[in-house]
Amino acid sequence: MPDGERTYRRVLLKLSGEALMGEGDFGIDPAVMSRLAREIAALAADGYELALVIGGGNIFRGAGLAGGGMDRVTGDHMGMLATVINSLAMGDALRKAGVDARVLSSLDMDQVCEPYAVYRALEHLDRGRVVILSAGTGNPFFTTDSAASLRAIEIQADLLIKATKVDGVYSADPMKDDSAVFYSRLSYDKALADKLGVMDATALILCRDQDLPLRVMNINDEGALARLLKGNDIGTLVSSGEQA
Repeated sequence: MPDGERTYRRVLLKLSGEALMGEGDFGIDPAVMSRLAREIAALAADGYELALVIGGGNIFRGAGLAGGGMDRVTGDHMGMLATVINSLAMGDALRKAGVDARVLSSLDMDQVCEPYAVYRALEHLDRGRVVILSAGTGNPFFTTDSAASLRAIEIQADLLIKATKVDGVYSADPMKDDSAVFYSRLSYDKALADKLGVMDATALILCRDQDLPLRVMNINDEGALARLLKGNDIGTLVSSGEQA
């Protein structure tokens, strides 16, 4: 597809750790990882510049550990390390799919992956590499949603995609409420005011204030990611200018 026809060139994809579990209760499903890697590899080969942020909820979740009595800062650091584990696994899967992928970490661990710096991420993207940005922001009390918003802004992404297990944003949990209304378009202000659970408030405010569009979509819908980037109206678009 010629660049002139593209709405988006550089994209940050936020994957939840749970998206990697498949039908399991924890950990990584190799089949799911391989499918995602193939889809991302095809997009990279098509000329899209791709960055990924992957959560760690399939291994550890800092807030949950803190709720069980662990010190919150310690729990959050464990959660950050879980995101590194997922990122290394995705990097390996992407390389096996023929992609030059690099894992960058907000925590210093030079023997495992590269340290994160904006200039380094941009250099990799400019050279056609997929970058996987791990360890959140490197700070406790910040979610990987906030990290995804921050990194998307730093690398000057055209779009932030939050890939979930549902096909977009609803007025309520569609698994529990049959009357839940699906939003194809949504403003950041409404998402914040109605507490729709799109992302945490810090992440939403970052996107709103920097006018960064956000798409929420179902990553389990095979091929949906490619259809979205090729112009199809997939999931929910959250932006500053759109009203629900």
